[in-house]
Amino acid sequence: MKTRTLGPNGLTVSAIGLGCMSMTGGYSGNPDGTEMISLLRSAIDLGVTFFDTAETYGPHRNEELLGEALAGRFNEVVVATKFANHIDPGTHKATGRLLRPDEVAGAVDGSLSRLGVDAIDLYYQHRVNPDYPIEEFAGAVRDLIAAGKVKNYGISEAAADTIRRAHAVQPVTAIQSEYSLWWRRPEECVLDVCRDLGIGFVPFSPLGKGFLTGTIDTTTAFEEGNDLRASIPRFEADALAQNAALVDGVKAIAAEKSVTAGQIALAWLLNRQPWIVPIPGTTKLHRVEENIAPADIELTEDEASRLTAMSDSIEIIGGRYPDFLEAQTNL
Repeated sequence: MKTRTLGPNGLTVSAIGLGCMSMTGGYSGNPDGTEMISLLRSAIDLGVTFFDTAETYGPHRNEELLGEALAGRFNEVVVATKFANHIDPGTHKATGRLLRPDEVAGAVDGSLSRLGVDAIDLYYQHRVNPDYPIEEFAGAVRDLIAAGKVKNYGISEAAADTIRRAHAVQPVTAIQSEYSLWWRRPEECVLDVCRDLGIGFVPFSPLGKGFLTGTIDTTTAFEEGNDLRASIPRFEADALAQNAALVDGVKAIAAEKSVTAGQIALAWLLNRQPWIVPIPGTTKLHRVEENIAPADIELTEDEASRLTAMSDSIEIIGGRYPDFLEAQTNL
């Protein structure tokens, strides 16, 4: 697997990482934990060295799963986790409020314990809390770095000005936000800030929550309560019918190169900047194998331009989140 470098500290990771959220639910049911542990270990053997989790995934169960799966192999990998949501210590459920700056130290101790590590390689603020200056959170993570509990600082779903302000207090290694052929808002300002400040960018949902694989159409059913896509406007039947034009175009270019639509979508992201590292998620080993192949796919300038132009020309309809979740972002 080829590698890429994130941020001013030179954090080296596999060119494509693995998003682990769905391994404890979120999309179509509750995967078997033993199978997920086997998948995670196999991913390392395939060359994946960058794994992404969060305290709120589960909550807590996802970090525990990685802790068990990667035990004895943490020296081979980079693990990113996230803080932001207050989790009730008794019920292990999110309470609906965001953490204060003074609560970050407690959150990191919980993540360290669940992962079974002495220090977290990359610690993201999962969502920006508008009730407190970002500088206070950056300062809290700076203190954790000084204490040896965190190695690198990141922020998820943050606006350009927020990133600059945080970076002035504690250098930011990576920004994690949604980015793909069907969601390109980071191009408006955030990617420019990352370039200017030497910050890496980690796209989540780089395959559009499965849409860009070409395996979803208007007949696809999403299970209410178990699959986030059941509540996402972009996955309503009318939206899918219109948005299918983008997938059709991606499939056409993929066929020319004898690869899959998902592989072309990931190759396009890798082509955008050398400091972009997508983290597609899956619960299937054959999908891990498929998703890491784009690290070796070279797009010609014409192919990359055609994909970009196609994305520019097709109007994608439907929000990427329900309104209440979109309101939690800082974009």
